[in-house]
Amino acid sequence: MAERQKSDQLLRVEKVDIAYGAIQVVWTLNLEVHRGQVVSLIGPNGAGKTTLLKAVAGLLPVRRGKIIFDGEDVSSEPAHERVRHHLSLVPEGRQLWSRMTVEENLLMGAFPTHLRSSAHSKLERIYELFPRLKERRRQLAGTLSGGEQQMCAIGRSLMAEPVLLLLDEPSQGLAPILVDQVFQFVQRIAKEGVTILLAAQNASYALEISQRTYVMESGRITLEGPSEELRSSDHVRRAYLGASA
Repeated sequence: MAERQKSDQLLRVEKVDIAYGAIQVVWTLNLEVHRGQVVSLIGPNGAGKTTLLKAVAGLLPVRRGKIIFDGEDVSSEPAHERVRHHLSLVPEGRQLWSRMTVEENLLMGAFPTHLRSSAHSKLERIYELFPRLKERRRQLAGTLSGGEQQMCAIGRSLMAEPVLLLLDEPSQGLAPILVDQVFQFVQRIAKEGVTILLAAQNASYALEISQRTYVMESGRITLEGPSEELRSSDHVRRAYLGASA
């Protein structure tokens, strides 16, 4: 069993359907993430990217299909159990506790019982990665800039020691210079050994920092392959990189 858990394939989404009540939004979706990769999921607003990440994190049920994480079928596991297995989501829109301090928000990332005893020591790693958060640690999260809030949201998820980090639209609403900083942080986290599945409308950055990319449109995967190859795809260039026909 231990050997299977160390397989190169860390996440497999297998023929998954996802719905909000009677309204289906994802159809027969297949996706793989291998250990040590940054995999990007690009597509227009409303394509189903956030829905998929929520399902992988356990925040939405799958109607059909399987989600296999680290060799185990977690399709029916609740979100807190997936966090215990070191799968973390940085949600779209940050979703910080605005009336709690930066440090209190970070410590909430280590809320699971088995993480609490070492929570304060983990803070040092987060502050090393994001020195600005150390400067702002006593400040209310709701008073931070957009870029600082995104750092805090990422730091909070890293407190759970993720093997797989799900990043949902990390550059949303940020000024261009901050977008560049956020993606630099993503690259640094990946270099430290965290596998990342990144959903982004900013296709240019996503394709640049990832090894593999899936294009999601209207709830389906319409194109997939090595990111370097997809950067040369006529459809990707026209639809997502601003190239003229």
